[in-house]
Amino acid sequence: MRCPRCKEDNSRVVDSRSVAEKSVIRRRRECLKCFMRFTTYERIEETPLRVIKKNGERVRFERSRVLQGMLRATEKRPVSMEQLEAVTDRIEGQIQGDYDREVPSSVIGSLIMDELRELDQVAYVRFASVYREFTDVDQFRDELETLEADET
Repeated sequence: MRCPRCKEDNSRVVDSRSVAEKSVIRRRRECLKCFMRFTTYERIEETPLRVIKKNGERVRFERSRVLQGMLRATEKRPVSMEQLEAVTDRIEGQIQGDYDREVPSSVIGSLIMDELRELDQVAYVRFASVYREFTDVDQFRDELETLEADET
């Protein structure tokens, strides 16, 4: 670590402590040339996950958008906020585990649909109608027939 006074890059650590729920380490250092003491902070550099949208645009992944989409689909349905939070946690964990920097929006949509299919079939059809951009009743009927066939 470079000394702020003399710019020497030879220092020793005098004291180390965890700060901010142990996500940051505070270090007191002493320059071995001019003996000035100074503080440094170390934190893990996180690369934000980006979502590649249908039109090719790249935006930051926002957990709240996943939750909002499911809230709209489950409106007036017997699904608790705790259930939706748990689903959101699973989806976010899976995305972060499977993708390093970028994830296609289609993957996120598919994960949400898979979870909603198990949680509430009406919410699943609502979400699917928006996500897959249903344009007529026949597409709804096809989706319902697929759901019925999967149950048998």
